[in-house]
Amino acid sequence: MPDAVVVRDLVKRYPKAERPAVDGLGFTIATGEVFGLLGPNGAGKTTTVSMLTTRALPTSGHAEVAGIDVVKHATAARQALAVVPQRNNLDQSLTVRQNLLFHAAYHGMGRAQRHRRAEELIEWMGLGPRAKARVDEMSGGQAQRVMIARALMHEPQVLFLDEPTTGLDPAARLFVWDRLRELRERGVTLFLTTHDMQEAATLADRVGIMDHGRLLALDTPPGLMRSLPGNATLELSTSTSNGRPPDEVAGALERLADVERVEALKAEDGGDGDGELRVRLYATGDAPQLVAPAAAVLAELGMHVRDVKLSTRSLEDVFIHLTGRTLR
Repeated sequence: MPDAVVVRDLVKRYPKAERPAVDGLGFTIATGEVFGLLGPNGAGKTTTVSMLTTRALPTSGHAEVAGIDVVKHATAARQALAVVPQRNNLDQSLTVRQNLLFHAAYHGMGRAQRHRRAEELIEWMGLGPRAKARVDEMSGGQAQRVMIARALMHEPQVLFLDEPTTGLDPAARLFVWDRLRELRERGVTLFLTTHDMQEAATLADRVGIMDHGRLLALDTPPGLMRSLPGNATLELSTSTSNGRPPDEVAGALERLADVERVEALKAEDGGDGDGELRVRLYATGDAPQLVAPAAAVLAELGMHVRDVKLSTRSLEDVFIHLTGRTLR
């Protein structure tokens, strides 16, 4: 089957901006795939989705959705795709059913077809008891389910979802995840932008991480996690840095056997005026076995361990490794 999304050398420049918002982006998404796009604020995710969904024109490059050029044939592309935005943009004065029917009519669906489709989706999204309720009477989780149902009314081939479960309680989030998995099983291609690393790792077949308009990595979640140094991590918090520069402490710990890399995570001023230092060791061997030798190294530097945290590699570790810790 042809790819559901094709992006080649996509560029978007805004007037007076120092650099392109999207800078030569390229990737493909297979039909029926769940694709997650991650990146810090300002990385270019929203601009990328805006171009793919015909809301913004590329400066250069090529993009197709469902085999349709989104620039040359924007109207046809909009029939093949749908968008579930992060912010509620439903008509607050209409009922759930009316919102769905209005959307279907806009896409040219016949009366009988749109009424039948609306009833199917209302039940499928667990909205039956609220079908006649006005949107302004609904909770945020209920409104999110309405937006997903509305987007599916014209049976799009590719569904774009921006932060689909932000603000939902755990039960509502799991419900939405189950429905998204069912869509994938039906052959609908899903394109997720999210800051929820667990969501991306759980749902996505492949994840792209972008920053400064460029794609930094693209692989399956397990593949991305395998790309990090070490098999596990050991995080140590010290009660005092004893005036030692973080790089000196990290260098001493990196000389330990079975340590591939050490990262100084954070320096804080403790209540007694001493500086706290946290370091993360990426272990190639058994991370728990590093606790004693690492504590001994710190003791030689006049520091002692206050807290120990062991963990396996995660998608969040990959994200931070590629994009850094600087707030945007």
